[in-house]
Amino acid sequence: MISQEELKKFTYNLLEKRGVTIQAIADIVMSIQQPYIPDLTMDECLESVQAVLEKRETQNAIITGIELDILAEQKKLSEPLQSFMTRDEALFGIDEILALSVVNLYGSIGFTNYGYIDKVKPGIVRNLDSQVDGHCNTFLDDLVGAVAAAAAGRIAHNTPNRVRHVVVEG
Repeated sequence: MISQEELKKFTYNLLEKRGVTIQAIADIVMSIQQPYIPDLTMDECLESVQAVLEKRETQNAIITGIELDILAEQKKLSEPLQSFMTRDEALFGIDEILALSVVNLYGSIGFTNYGYIDKVKPGIVRNLDSQVDGHCNTFLDDLVGAVAAAAAGRIAHNTPNRVRHVVVEG
């Protein structure tokens, strides 16, 4: 049986091989939380991303998603799944379902953060969504967004006295 530490290391290595850094995820956390917590630091964002990545549920989701993306790149999936994956089919939806397992670790604020990230596609999520360099990132873009959403939700839950209301006009 693989130890928790080995699973964590494997997850970090997979992310790194796919061009995803903890810093890039923390940048998204900072961008969506700073309007609500003006004194938020990058160190807090990095620590929160790492805390989300410590969870076995997160590690399992990331490993599963990346492995499916790799199999799609290698054209090792049966049809119609192969086509769904390589086209990142809009109605496929399983990529978002897997991501929600991570988002739900930190409650409804994680869920709303994820909806925003999935719609706007900030930072590295946009790069992953474009499937550059022949990579299939059908699952990875959603999983990275989910980690950022959960980390932002974690910060909000852990610092309720620092959160301020922001009025959005429109």
